[in-house]
Amino acid sequence: MSASPENRVLLIVYDGDCYFCRAYVNFVQLRQAIGAVELLSARSGDARLPPLMAQGFDLDDGMLIITGPQIHAGADAMHWLAVHLPARSLSERLHAAVFRQRWLAQLLYPLLRLGRRAWLALRGVPPIRNTLR
Repeated sequence: MSASPENRVLLIVYDGDCYFCRAYVNFVQLRQAIGAVELLSARSGDARLPPLMAQGFDLDDGMLIITGPQIHAGADAMHWLAVHLPARSLSERLHAAVFRQRWLAQLLYPLLRLGRRAWLALRGVPPIRNTLR
């Protein structure tokens, strides 16, 4: 990578109506570790969302991390965060130990996505694709 994470402005697209997604983006303490970060709820209706969907990103399949021209989706996004964020606390070290391993992130992410979908269904929250019409 040519630029250090501290020099980037990150755009993180996540499900703002999902308790777990909101807790996760707060947990990783992005601004303290990386600097300029913009959090964008995938349910916000922001004009940047339709082009992402047109590129084939299903916002119901996971968060996106956009670092300039690169877009990291789902398990790759969590792996990117684990690699680029410091692990100071016990929970941060556990997160890093799991998600710095790309294969483990790929293995676990579908389970996290399934849990998110089940939680949202129980709360009566429709899929993102149904809210962006």
